[in-house]
Amino acid sequence: MGNVADETMEELRDRISGVFHCPIEIGAGFSDLAQAYNPQRKQYSSSKLLTSLEKSERGERVAGIADVDLYVPGLNFVFGEADMDSGTAIISLCRLRQEYYGLPPDEALFLERATKEVVHEIGHTFGLGHCSNIKCVMHFSNSLADTDLKEVNFCNRCRPRLEI
Repeated sequence: MGNVADETMEELRDRISGVFHCPIEIGAGFSDLAQAYNPQRKQYSSSKLLTSLEKSERGERVAGIADVDLYVPGLNFVFGEADMDSGTAIISLCRLRQEYYGLPPDEALFLERATKEVVHEIGHTFGLGHCSNIKCVMHFSNSLADTDLKEVNFCNRCRPRLEI
């Protein structure tokens, strides 16, 4: 969704495929995100973008990847949002980059963070809630420190609950 580099999408596809052990397709996205932009906040509504995604087919999940700052009412920002009923999720890459915080780029760290957030939101589409295990990918990330602390995998309690 929007302008996300092909190389980033391909790397995320390969990493996500390795976590879920299934093929991942990169579909055609769309570039007009204007309907979700809130000029007062200078952010995009993740919920509005989420509803614009095509619902998944039976057993499939759809994850929109955007490189814009997302929010939901009541929170300053979100790394992503998911809808269990439709099997769709949206993930923002914006705050996962070191450059957002005035730091030098770190592509490896960025891709690790992005992978964790995609896996986390897809986990929600499988019915998983937030996990109390700070190392589990399903642990809630309130900050980048939380994202950096957790692993890309599901813990022993969450993995069996995946409906795959």
